[in-house]
Amino acid sequence: MTTIRSTVDVEGTDFAENRESMLEKLSALETEHGKAIAGGGEKYVERHRKRGKLMARERIELLIDEDSPFLELSPLAAWGSAYHVGASVITGIGVVEGVECMIAASDPTVKGGASNPWTTKKSFRAADIAAQNRLPMINLVESGGADLPTQKEIFIPGGRVFRDLTRSSAAKVPTVALVFGNSTAGGAYLPGMSDYVVMVKERAKVFLGGPPLVKMATGEESDDESLGGAEMHARTSGLADYLAVDEQDAIRLGRSIVRRLNWRKHGSAPVAGYAEPVFDEEDLLGIVPGDLKIPFDPREVVARVVDGSDFDEFKPLYGSSLATGWASIHGYPVGILANARGVLFGQEAQKAAQFIQLANQTDTPLLFLHNTTGYMVGKEYEQSGIIKHGAMMINAVSNSKVPHISVLMGASYGAGHYGMCGRAYDPRFLFAWPSAKSAVMGPAQLAGVLSIVARQAAASRGQDYSEENDAAMRSMVEAQIEAESMPMFLSGMLYDDGIIDPRDTRTVLGLSLSAIHNGPVKGAEGFGVFRM
Repeated sequence: MTTIRSTVDVEGTDFAENRESMLEKLSALETEHGKAIAGGGEKYVERHRKRGKLMARERIELLIDEDSPFLELSPLAAWGSAYHVGASVITGIGVVEGVECMIAASDPTVKGGASNPWTTKKSFRAADIAAQNRLPMINLVESGGADLPTQKEIFIPGGRVFRDLTRSSAAKVPTVALVFGNSTAGGAYLPGMSDYVVMVKERAKVFLGGPPLVKMATGEESDDESLGGAEMHARTSGLADYLAVDEQDAIRLGRSIVRRLNWRKHGSAPVAGYAEPVFDEEDLLGIVPGDLKIPFDPREVVARVVDGSDFDEFKPLYGSSLATGWASIHGYPVGILANARGVLFGQEAQKAAQFIQLANQTDTPLLFLHNTTGYMVGKEYEQSGIIKHGAMMINAVSNSKVPHISVLMGASYGAGHYGMCGRAYDPRFLFAWPSAKSAVMGPAQLAGVLSIVARQAAASRGQDYSEENDAAMRSMVEAQIEAESMPMFLSGMLYDDGIIDPRDTRTVLGLSLSAIHNGPVKGAEGFGVFRM
């Protein structure tokens, strides 16, 4: 039997403490999400509504199929920066007329929907996900263009937005722009480079230069409608393919466009009739300890995420600090690599490399569940070849061609973050739990390393070393690294695609796997040189 047998004591004290710790983190996360949902604040929301306009999230809700999910991505982008949480744009995957689409909606209540540097980065990430997973792109447009005081950080890289649209079209993946308001200056190229364009009558304004700029540049007197109004573009310039009478009509037309795409997935369909996990997803709140130094068995997580809690473990007696095996999630086959006791040794690295090759041989997507402090250090391990073994695992991850999904459950430190397919290794999706932490090493270890180096430097110069200054330095460094390791900081930096409630993990993975299968799933035909 390959059904996992759970040993979690849901009535125990440890479980209760873990659950309480996770709920506290989720409460803090909900507060930060609330800032993104609130838009530009009550004043600007009210002004927007008085103009008879829908909020960006309301537009998305009307666009997607009734009662279908919306997988929002990077909702905490720009967290901890000078910019509004969420980066003035909403991105995510939604189902429109049965077709999974990447949807991006600028939030006009935040500085008129103007793009700041984090808006650009978040849009790039959405475009990457759309391209990798062959998702049609729908832009819900109402933006004043670039946030001019930060143009130096936007203008040059920002051209990628338009490049991505044209490349999507060339790859036969349609792009749609629904224009609800301003789309001016460089932003005019967003509808200009989309396959299908809908503009709202008396609302949409699309022009390279508005009346003031035209006046300054040419001396010509003009008005918004003659320069870039929806009717002008529908009747005269031909930029608008459809003229909508209002916002609801624009959304209806957008749905109609998608319905006529004759879209089909290139990946395999999920197996029908799969079973739900045997164990309750609520248990996921109490599995990860509040103190990440305390190990936990990732199989307990797997048991509450995969179909039927059925996990066919590969090499269970070898390299036991890493659990590897086969399962399915919502009918999609997956290979799973999950850190069991934090540290990765040579056996774990070799086991992972073989497992990744096997997944590529059978065109099976891979799921990485992170809780690692990195590869083991020390004389014994260096002499046994930990560097070449770790390099073997990283080589396999780097050259694997099947889709990867990463979930950071606990620690994700050092090169272990790389070997387990961290952000730099292009997983199709990367999500974090509120319990996750990621850095070059743990805060105490990093501060300790700096202390040792400083002591050695002082000794080499023949100077006394101040224990008081050392304690202050260690405390400062630990606090800094702790803050920079937290999931909200990393999510704000767009190092993940969102922090998720552990109870939603199965659903989020199912949505991600479904999106992945819009394109073909095919493994690598070769790998680089493995150092033996």
